[in-house]
Amino acid sequence: MKRWEIDAVGRQYLRLNNVEVPTPRPKEVLIKVNAVALNYRDKMVVETGRGLPLTFPFTPGSDLAGEVVALGEGASRFRLGSNVISTATPDWVDGLRAGTARTPAYQTLGGFYPGVLAEYVSMPEDWFVLAPETLTARQACTLPVAGLTAWFALVERARVRAGDTVLIPSTGGVALFGMQIAKANGARVIVCGQPEYEDRAKAQGADHFIDANTDWMESVYQLTSDRGVDVALEVIGGKHLGQSIQVTTVGGHVCQIGALDGWDISAPAMPLMLKDITVHGIGTGSRTALESFVRAVDQTRIIPVVDSCYSMADLPSAFDHLGRGAFGKIVIDMAG
Repeated sequence: MKRWEIDAVGRQYLRLNNVEVPTPRPKEVLIKVNAVALNYRDKMVVETGRGLPLTFPFTPGSDLAGEVVALGEGASRFRLGSNVISTATPDWVDGLRAGTARTPAYQTLGGFYPGVLAEYVSMPEDWFVLAPETLTARQACTLPVAGLTAWFALVERARVRAGDTVLIPSTGGVALFGMQIAKANGARVIVCGQPEYEDRAKAQGADHFIDANTDWMESVYQLTSDRGVDVALEVIGGKHLGQSIQVTTVGGHVCQIGALDGWDISAPAMPLMLKDITVHGIGTGSRTALESFVRAVDQTRIIPVVDSCYSMADLPSAFDHLGRGAFGKIVIDMAG
């Protein structure tokens, strides 16, 4: 089979190698990988390592949709032929994430654990959940990180509900999932992004679109009659966190997810305190939350937004596209 690997940190070491198809060990399942969704983190792991304890040769990628084609001894969660998706944080089954104040847990596929950019992978059966019945593999593979992150932020933490107003300050993968999830829960959605994406965002359900190059905060105040938004899905980070706090209503929620504007975030203390705002730090979600999200996708008929599909051999071009930005997710079609 073919599998993408690096022998050292850096894009120049990325190779598509021929290797043996793995044999599932006890409690493992062999998955024929049909599609893999890329996250910006995957590009960063290849190019910088992100300080992770990578074991070489290392395979990147965390989000797959595939079919169970063999069962290891004692494996019983799935049947042969089951369509599954991966859990990007496989040790987090339910409840609170593992870790301590000194050492937060960061054990993910395509990072701490080997990744999934291969024609076949053999991994513990507990690392997968059944895929939505209403989605294709190209669509379903986008759920494990981008979809679950938006779901965990809005539903599990901010408790978005009908009548809320939600700010989505981007048109990337997590952002568009957030828009769809908020709409499915009866919320009004304000999207802030580049003007060329306005028509597409509104076609996907955005109630209002603000050009990010304008005084977007003033536009939010005007659209909400100065009340502000109930939830801000903060996917940019840096100083943008402070701006989200300023446009959030009294008693509202800010879900801090992204770091596109840098890992050091900043915010003015006064509005944070006077408005009794809750800031949630979000890093994907649990397996149980992913199973809940899968059920919601099937019931609400949410269709993930896929910007582009690339063949397995075109992974470098897909990473380049990821660096330029996309409207929705970039997917590797393993059969393409």
